[in-house]
Amino acid sequence: QVQLVESGGGLVQAGGSLRLSCAASGRTLITYIMGWFRQAPGKEREFVAAISRNGGIMNYAGSVKGRFTISRDNAKNTVYLQMNDLKPEDTAVYYCAADRDKMTMAAAGYDYWGQGSQVTVSP
Repeated sequence: QVQLVESGGGLVQAGGSLRLSCAASGRTLITYIMGWFRQAPGKEREFVAAISRNGGIMNYAGSVKGRFTISRDNAKNTVYLQMNDLKPEDTAVYYCAADRDKMTMAAAGYDYWGQGSQVTVSP
């Protein structure tokens, strides 16, 4: 089992940047495919990005492609989400998640979740 803790959220103006971190404990991170999801008020949780165990393959939602970058440092047991050119519609609680099996954009495919980090983008 792995425990995940997100950090780095906050309030930023449109066009600004934030970097989210997800620190893992309990098991080494390389065991898992890692993903980022987000959930805005009144909306379903949606896929943002995912990264393979060795970091060689990344997938992105179309709405963030070219603006967000997912990365991982297995030696530090940490996954990152660099968010640039933020827009008000990026406002949401962002969650990191760990998947023991295969890379997927479906939230149901992930086995462990962090508690979430709020990102608010003002116009």
